[in-house]
Amino acid sequence: MSSDELGGPAGIEVDYALAAYPVEDEEWELADISPDHVTDLDTFLAALRQCADDVLGVVAIDEAFFVLARVEGKDARLLLSDVTAADEWPLAKDVVERLGLPLPEDDDDPVPAGDLELVDDLGVDAVELAQLLDDEDLVPDDVLSEVAAGLGFGELFDEAVGLETA
Repeated sequence: MSSDELGGPAGIEVDYALAAYPVEDEEWELADISPDHVTDLDTFLAALRQCADDVLGVVAIDEAFFVLARVEGKDARLLLSDVTAADEWPLAKDVVERLGLPLPEDDDDPVPAGDLELVDDLGVDAVELAQLLDDEDLVPDDVLSEVAAGLGFGELFDEAVGLETA
């Protein structure tokens, strides 16, 4: 999957945006989300709601950070891989604001923000997710691939984003 360039002041480069949802018997389906639907958080969540009643959305931006969103009906739970991304990227800023957190300062560390228990019931617990996010050797694609594998759709994810499956 190739990157898409979005217009606007930040020139957002979306590496990929996907919706993942269970269909039956632990099988998952993935759907592409148009880069036009990840310019802001509300548009992204609306696009996810059109895919399924219980859906996990992922957006990776500029190989720098990612947003995970779990949408169940009107409820949305969020995880941002790097809170400092809010200084530069509108989508990350929207997530930080929705979480009710202050915008990062220049000297803040790149730490995750949001709900680490987002996918506990699907197979990746908060401790495992925190360990993946803390591993400085892993880039966002690696973290997301590990999460997808733990949830049962690792090969689908890796194929969709062009990663080599181990």
